[in-house]
This record gives sequence, structure tokens and C-alpha cells, in this order.
Amino acid sequence: MPIDDNIIISDEAVIHPGDLHEDFIRSSGPGGQNVNKVATAVQLRFDAANAAGLSERVRARTIKLAGQRATKDGVIVIEAGRFRTQEQNRADARARLTALVAKAAEPPPPPRKKTRPSKGAVERRLKSKAGRGTIKKLRGRVEND
Repeated sequence: MPIDDNIIISDEAVIHPGDLHEDFIRSSGPGGQNVNKVATAVQLRFDAANAAGLSERVRARTIKLAGQRATKDGVIVIEAGRFRTQEQNRADARARLTALVAKAAEPPPPPRKKTRPSKGAVERRLKSKAGRGTIKKLRGRVEND
């Protein structure tokens, strides 16, 4: 994915390349002795609080969904070090950020419709419960008069 292209997720969510900042750090993942010498892991920072391409609703949900990956300033930090190359880790970090913002951009679910059992259904339920109680009482010890 080219660095200078906008990542378009929906009408109200676009990630501009200026909002992204990448730092390469040493990875703890696979790579053998190479791991100690080469900075292959990527630390992707996305300033969600000041991103121009996000609507207010998407911005708030993105920061909320990021959880501990978001700082107090609203910067989302994603670390990717699963792969052995910088390019694969960069693509992985961008894919994870895109998935997070896409989840935040989903429309809210429709409100729940409250339902209530009918009066007849409540009466039938209570009558059957009373009947079961009577049956259980009759199972007790028989008393002689």
C-alpha cells in the first residue's frame, strides 16, 4: 500500500497519510540472531483525536475501541512485529488500523424493541406453576388418620 494514498474506509472515515507516523523498532518476533541487529517491527501512531478524515462519531468510537492502545491525547499506537520484514510489518499495522477504524465506522445497531408477554400467557404460566407445586406437595409422606 503506497504511503501517499488516502485509506478510504467509508464516507465518514478516511485516513490521511499525514495523520500516520511510523517508527521502526527492534522486534521480539521471529528472525533468529537477525532480530538483535535489525529494526523490523513497526510502531504505527495514528492521531485519531486530530484526524480530519474522521467524523465525530467515528473518532469517539475509534478511541473507545482502541482501549489501551490509545493514549490520553487520543493517539492510537499499534505495534506490529509478527513478520521478518519491515514491509510486511508495515502492511500488518496498517491493516490492523484499518480494521479498527472500519469497526468504529459501522452504523449503530437498531434500537431493541421491548416486548411483553400477554396477560393470558402470564396467567397460564402462573397456573401451570401452581399445578406443579400441588403435584410436588402430594409426593410427600402419607399420614394415617
